[in-house]
Amino acid sequence: MIIILFFGALLFVGCSPANQAVSPGNHIVFFGDSITELGDKPGGYVSLIRDSLSRAADAPGVSVIGAGRSGDRVPDLLERLDHDVLNLHPRLVVIYIGINDVWHHTLPFRKGTSKEDYESGLRELIRRADDTGARVMLCTPSVIGERPDGSNSLDSMLEEYAAISRRVAASVNVPLCDLRRSFIAYLKQNNPQTKEAGILTTDSVHLNDAGNRFVAGELLKALREWKHHDNTQ
Repeated sequence: MIIILFFGALLFVGCSPANQAVSPGNHIVFFGDSITELGDKPGGYVSLIRDSLSRAADAPGVSVIGAGRSGDRVPDLLERLDHDVLNLHPRLVVIYIGINDVWHHTLPFRKGTSKEDYESGLRELIRRADDTGARVMLCTPSVIGERPDGSNSLDSMLEEYAAISRRVAASVNVPLCDLRRSFIAYLKQNNPQTKEAGILTTDSVHLNDAGNRFVAGELLKALREWKHHDNTQ
């Protein structure tokens, strides 16, 4: 059983049954691209987190909502932030983005996001959420290729964008789940044949069953660490 306490003694997190009313503001929204869209399906990381939190007995219900959309980049999140997230009056928004901001630089008929726009967009997402009273947890982008030795073609660019996410989180004092760092550490231990895919992903980007379990575990751990840090301030 997992019980996570947010914001000091304000909230115990659980997921209410479908027939139980959830009051406005008792929402955790996972906001991102196709990784999060798929993560809201059975066995996906959002669903696994929802299932884990639903076993938190004797806790008021909080709905866990997936708000992922395939192909999204930071500019796309800015366009739909109000409609898909802030209109729900969430208590917490977990932003997992960055893969397409990098990947689309290399794809025909797609447009990547400049580093400047990526950083300013993350800051605006956080500011707008904060203006409504919602809290934000920021995630670094994970992988585009699972070779852990830096030989994936977009590793260098992806590291730059992950570094931007880390810098933004630190500068505006929001918690960070460093999925990029966690993925690389895991793959160094579990991908000795330096496969491009098949360890945590199906296609070098999207999560397989093991990847969904891994991301769910990392996010739950980040939430516990944030709770502990919050309680010691």
